[in-house]
Amino acid sequence: MEPKDSKLRLWPVYLMLAFSTSTWGSAFVAGRFATESFDPVTVAFLRFFFAAVILVPLMLILEKERPRPTAKQWGLLALLGLTGIAVYNIAFFTAAKYAPIAKSSLFIASNPVLIILLSGLFLKETITKRNITGLVLALTGAVIIITEGDLVQALRHGLQPIDTVLLFAVVCWALYSVLGKVALKSFSTLVCTTYAVVFGTIMLFPFALWETTWTQVQEADWVVWSSILHMSVIVTVVSFLMYYQGIKIIGAAKASLFINLMPVSAVILAVIFLGEPLMWAHLAGALFVLTGVTIGTYTRPLWMHRRKKAA
Repeated sequence: MEPKDSKLRLWPVYLMLAFSTSTWGSAFVAGRFATESFDPVTVAFLRFFFAAVILVPLMLILEKERPRPTAKQWGLLALLGLTGIAVYNIAFFTAAKYAPIAKSSLFIASNPVLIILLSGLFLKETITKRNITGLVLALTGAVIIITEGDLVQALRHGLQPIDTVLLFAVVCWALYSVLGKVALKSFSTLVCTTYAVVFGTIMLFPFALWETTWTQVQEADWVVWSSILHMSVIVTVVSFLMYYQGIKIIGAAKASLFINLMPVSAVILAVIFLGEPLMWAHLAGALFVLTGVTIGTYTRPLWMHRRKKAA
């Protein structure tokens, strides 16, 4: 018989994962506040500059026996910085500035299924019927969100520029995730993330320096700086550590299901703090996206971990 406390011991892990993934949703609102004073490139640079200040010492302390990258591996780590840190975050903060948060967060939520598809194409990982079903559902939801439920009108006028930015962001993050799977064969998650953040920050620096004036820095209020520090410390570092600690305990497949909380928290926070309207197309699209992601990444129920452990 399964011990009663075996179920209770995992609840703190689930709460930790729920907190970390919900916090990612807050980055959309924080990004909106930050881009009121700075351009998207500068916000991206500042976010990861402060994150790098924390991550580098953390890596040096916790990963003393890390392997030294080869020339080819340095190139791979640089690509991680380019796709997942520099380019993705320019697109992310551009969307945070100009697109409704409900639209951008729900659309970006379709990422996990696209990652599975690209992993199958480039890494020869098995793509199941469940993955395809999830992809179709998630993309259907993305189309509903992008077109705001009016496909005919959207086809008549074509994609808006910000919609192209959102599509670009999703592709960049999916590429980053696939490249990350390759890098994780040689390095730990902390090492990969730290190197990617450092490379991405270096790539963003000259553009941020070019577009930002000292006057902008002086005039940015406490809300802007608090938003940037929140994204650096809480969203990038603390949530990262909590999420991967959860992966160690219950596995990546089960932990990834909690990512569905990201767009939910983003939409709720946008309605509360920004007064954004919640359209029926957002709700319908969310249903398709979250169902598709759950089906496409689903392996076993959360409680299967406990049963296996208790067996």
